[in-house]
Amino acid sequence: MGFFKRFREAQRPRCAALVAAAGSSSRMGGVNKLLQPLDGVPVLARTLTALQQARRVDTIVVAAREEDFLTISQLCRTYGITKCAKVVRGGESRAHSVLLAALEAGEDAELLAVQDGARPLVTPDLIDAVAEQAAQRGAAAPAVPVKDTIKAVRSDGTVAETLDRSVLRAVQTPQIFQRDLLKAALQAAIEGNIPVTDDCSAVERMGKRVYLVEGDEENLKITTPVDLILAEAILRDREERR
Repeated sequence: MGFFKRFREAQRPRCAALVAAAGSSSRMGGVNKLLQPLDGVPVLARTLTALQQARRVDTIVVAAREEDFLTISQLCRTYGITKCAKVVRGGESRAHSVLLAALEAGEDAELLAVQDGARPLVTPDLIDAVAEQAAQRGAAAPAVPVKDTIKAVRSDGTVAETLDRSVLRAVQTPQIFQRDLLKAALQAAIEGNIPVTDDCSAVERMGKRVYLVEGDEENLKITTPVDLILAEAILRDREERR
């Protein structure tokens, strides 16, 4: 690495990745989706490997269920996840879990990158691109255009409104923020008992703009058994393209 490249690397803000891995996997038929094999490698191990390989991620904190602590520690050893500094107990909600991880990230981390443990196909390049935008803007996330027509519905199941697809985006992770902004936003959401579906939502409530980076349609979230089938197909396609 040349002098100027080393200098730029030293000047960039340190970033801690907070991995949300404490969910119940309720739509996976009772199995822990994060430990399911994906082409022979557990879902969570693939997610952690991408963070390990991202240049702009310095350390990793995983929020998980206590019964999974030992398994996750073993995964880190098996797959060489040396950036994983801590595995902490998750909270009562996603926001609570992320906040608990944020509190363990260390004060030297200027940026906090929240990553779904169940997004195993995220690439190091996408992580770095979002981190670069967050370093400039304070809040950034990847997103892709919505393909389907989206309708708002009433409680009785009838259509209330058809939304303009051209201005809609499906937001992915990692979602990366300035440290104090994310911690304050999550704390406010928890104290106000406000259910936020992602970390951007919490930050938006604080009046902060979130800047979107072009996401990756392959960066899907494993939620149901069908998603595992799709992810396997994407991995096979990636192998064929190499």
